[in-house]
Amino acid sequence: MKLPVEEVFLTDTSKSYQYHIWQKEGKIRKLYSKLFTTNMTDNIDKIVQRNLWDIVKLLYPEAIIADRTAIELKPAQDGSIFVISNKKRASAIGNITIKPRKGIAALDTDKKFMGNLYLLSTERALLENMKGYRSGSDTVSRCLSIKEIEEYLDKTLTMYGENALNRIRDGMRKIADQLELSEEFMKLNKIIGALLETRETTLESDLALSRAGGLGYDTRRVELFHKLAQAISSFAPHLRYCNKTNLDNLYFYEAYFSNYIEGTKFEIDEAKEIIFAGKMPENRPADAHDILGTFKVISNDILMKQRYHNFDDFVDVLQRRHTVLMNGRQDKHPGQFKTLQNQAGATVFVHPRNVIGTLKQGFDIYKTIDTAFGRAVFMMFMISEVHPFDDGNGRTGRIMMNAELVANDEYRIIIPSVYRNNYLSALRAMTNNGYAEALLKTLNFAQKYTQKINWSDFDTATQMLKDTHAFLDANMADEDGIRLELPY
Repeated sequence: MKLPVEEVFLTDTSKSYQYHIWQKEGKIRKLYSKLFTTNMTDNIDKIVQRNLWDIVKLLYPEAIIADRTAIELKPAQDGSIFVISNKKRASAIGNITIKPRKGIAALDTDKKFMGNLYLLSTERALLENMKGYRSGSDTVSRCLSIKEIEEYLDKTLTMYGENALNRIRDGMRKIADQLELSEEFMKLNKIIGALLETRETTLESDLALSRAGGLGYDTRRVELFHKLAQAISSFAPHLRYCNKTNLDNLYFYEAYFSNYIEGTKFEIDEAKEIIFAGKMPENRPADAHDILGTFKVISNDILMKQRYHNFDDFVDVLQRRHTVLMNGRQDKHPGQFKTLQNQAGATVFVHPRNVIGTLKQGFDIYKTIDTAFGRAVFMMFMISEVHPFDDGNGRTGRIMMNAELVANDEYRIIIPSVYRNNYLSALRAMTNNGYAEALLKTLNFAQKYTQKINWSDFDTATQMLKDTHAFLDANMADEDGIRLELPY
């Protein structure tokens, strides 16, 4: 008889002697009654964690993952896993306790899970959680609270839209009578109606209340905002006060490079004629308006130094700057928040109905940041993540970023063409993984670079940019191993 290949396994009573010998020889060890492992080195909690569902199906075959576990798909805070099973006895293994209860057998709408287990459908799980059964004051409740259910439904609405909530509601309606949970369905129906703003009811969670009040927000984005603010609090930027000699050249290249990031490319001389001579190229008038609109905002000292004492002020300034930026693109609704979902590649931005609420949540976090550089980074990221307008969001984010620095008489942050990939990669790292360090370091270097350029003379500034590889295509530069260099 060979040792089992599985890390955890149940013993066979007909071969108990062999298992006894292996245990004495130190080849297996006991985790729980009849449950053993071949891992003799790791602590029990680690073994249980990576074999969690295998253990559940070994000890409770044909069980149904139920109650809060069916929604969360992980142990509760106290390590509880809730199942429906014919077995009555709970099982404590390491820091996990599997807690069975009696219940209705799996319905056709429930799903097979991990081989010989079942998982309640979302519809059934919500109905059964709505019963609010509590297993005792000293333990975590089997069921999610009303607040937690509201937050789950709101998250579903944010991620998958109204149709997803309507499908859940229709599915619950079909099985409510069968489960004798018609009263629970009526309560859930009212909550969903309130979230969809088609009914009035009393809500409990802050998120659901915000949604029903027209200030719903994207929870994942707000979590990212908190992570970024936390990273900013431990980042100590240098104060780089700006020499204000002939800033038109700085404004020009800020507009030039900010549009280059978005794919709007002009030769330097052509861009100069557009910005300084008002010459519109016949074949690219819309692109010309983009670079000219950017310049008009960033060169307007009054507009760039406008501050916001409250959220309404912030929205007003944000929309004013976007209006000037996009004035040549009336089809993009300058100054108006989007009404349709937008995305870039696989990244889906904040839903239109959550724009105001998400900006409000972000603005409240922004107010806690005490450095101009930190506020600049945060503001740019917030606008980038929300993407509140039909178009011009990247440029608007960078305008809002630099306005924070201008208000404190610090150097702006310019992202040269060759540095585009560094900037976008750092943004993606923050968006996808909540990794803020790269974004902070990237923008800190970019501000340091901006400070080093002599902007007082156009030709001198242009030559310094050339000498430091600023105009190179980022992809080609990456292939050749060329990087943006600080001028000396």
